[in-house]
Amino acid sequence: DQTMAFSESQIPPDAQHYLVCGTEDCEKNCQFYCNDCHQPMCEQCRDEHQKNKKTKNHEVVPYKQRKRPLPVEKCKIHPTRHIELLCEECQIPICSKCTATKEHRGHAFTDLEYVFDEKVSLKCHEEIAKIRNYFDPISQDLKKEIAGDVTEIKKIMEDIRTSMKAEAESVKKIVDTITSEKIEQVNKIEQSLLQTLNNQNQQIDDYINSLNDLIKRFYGYLSPSNIEQLTFALKSENFIIRPIPETSKPVPPIFTVGQYSKEDVAKLLGKITVPNTKPENRKIKFMETASTQLKPTGKRRKQDREKSDMKQTLCLSSSVTKVREYTVPGVDNVYHISLGKSGRFWVSDGDGNLVQTDLQGKQLQKIQTSGRIEGYHTVTQDKDLIYTDIHNKVINRITPDNTITEFIKTGDWIPLSIHSSHINGDILVGMVKKREAKVTRYNKTGTEIQNIQRDNKGQTLYGLPRYITENINGDVCVSDYSKHAVVVVDKSGQHRFSYTGQGSEFRPYGICTDVLGHILVCDTRIIGNSDTVHLLDQDGHFLSLLLTSQQGVDDPRSVCVDDENNLWVGQLNTNTVTVYKYLQ
Repeated sequence: DQTMAFSESQIPPDAQHYLVCGTEDCEKNCQFYCNDCHQPMCEQCRDEHQKNKKTKNHEVVPYKQRKRPLPVEKCKIHPTRHIELLCEECQIPICSKCTATKEHRGHAFTDLEYVFDEKVSLKCHEEIAKIRNYFDPISQDLKKEIAGDVTEIKKIMEDIRTSMKAEAESVKKIVDTITSEKIEQVNKIEQSLLQTLNNQNQQIDDYINSLNDLIKRFYGYLSPSNIEQLTFALKSENFIIRPIPETSKPVPPIFTVGQYSKEDVAKLLGKITVPNTKPENRKIKFMETASTQLKPTGKRRKQDREKSDMKQTLCLSSSVTKVREYTVPGVDNVYHISLGKSGRFWVSDGDGNLVQTDLQGKQLQKIQTSGRIEGYHTVTQDKDLIYTDIHNKVINRITPDNTITEFIKTGDWIPLSIHSSHINGDILVGMVKKREAKVTRYNKTGTEIQNIQRDNKGQTLYGLPRYITENINGDVCVSDYSKHAVVVVDKSGQHRFSYTGQGSEFRPYGICTDVLGHILVCDTRIIGNSDTVHLLDQDGHFLSLLLTSQQGVDDPRSVCVDDENNLWVGQLNTNTVTVYKYLQ
């Protein structure tokens, strides 16, 4: 037997790889698997395999239903033999030779390959699928988010450093300006003092010159023949020695150093503070499955852009307008609505009737179910309808060709409400078991990936989750009749808020959300007989009573929003679905 280069569990979720037929020299796409030979096969090789006399009795199944081969492992007691049996009495794996030993004499044995495939390998592969399709991609996203935070923090800190340097440069410029002004002041004082001293120096020079002239004159009269002239000259003012000119010592300025400290300068340059705020926990983003990630079709990207553009232009209308009505044959009332492909929708009543109809009121399909007054059906991204079966504790799928198949088993839990995510195709199921309740998330292939049951204080979140939906931000919104509340958790299962109505007792039924993140929920209060539809924002703040008896609403039980952003409403005492426009 040949084995593939990669088993399904080894293929990374982002790899674009198709399974190849394991028959020698055949490279066609694998669709089937022989459980006896443990060999993948294409359709042609399967036909030849089943025609062969030696292999015609082999079990050949679709590839996804294959049995995993038992890993080769030697028996510890008989090293030449392979472990291939399970002793049902001792619950230990053994080889065929061990069956003859006294320890296992008279015991019953099971093919270990069957046990391994049904109980061990299948569970391991499910866990591997969970890790690869959910936990690992989310962890990788968290790494990218952390890396982005690192880049952002570095940028913020660099901006702070730049601002601090700019602040310092600004202060430096002011200091330089003031210093220049003070130096200029010093220069002027210096110039004045030096001018005074220069004048004094010039006076002394002039005086000295006059003394030298006087000396010369006196020398000229030192001859005896000039005694008469000398006597006359001495009486003249020109020969009088003038007193030394008065000069004064200048008084220099005194510089007093500034009175400042390091703290004073620090105040000039601003300060940096770290907010005393508790870090916000990172919110986990739920991933699409690997197949969706590998094939982001142009049509889907266009739809996403159109929805984004629509969100930017839509707002609440000042009034609610009735635009049309549909009468649904085969039901007495409308407890839940699921919109299918264009022109078709599903409706259920309180007696288990599940009906598909077109817009002209023609009944296309009718199924008797165990559902009653819950939101127990939803349309998937593949346009299949899935619905809960509370008696058999399973979720069934109805394909477009009207084939009903068992899709998910919920074990001991009774599945009440269900919703298929418009974000990634995940399936949200509200369940109960005795006095317990929870919300379980499955991926679009039916693998369980999350359970939401208690808040971070260990308190139960749910009592009776009759209706469930998802908001545009990934919040899981549950209409819980027992809790008298709309209970909302984020994508990671952390409790965000509970809305308990306005004043009198709140009796929530059908719930939906729209493209703006509004939460719309039916309130069937007994007190005052005031049945309404409440409109909340995505944080649980009450905005308005969107529909009341003034708009002709009586006992609303179900709500949903279509692709044109119209609100569909089903009621208790009529099989008419009414459509309203509330966004503009």
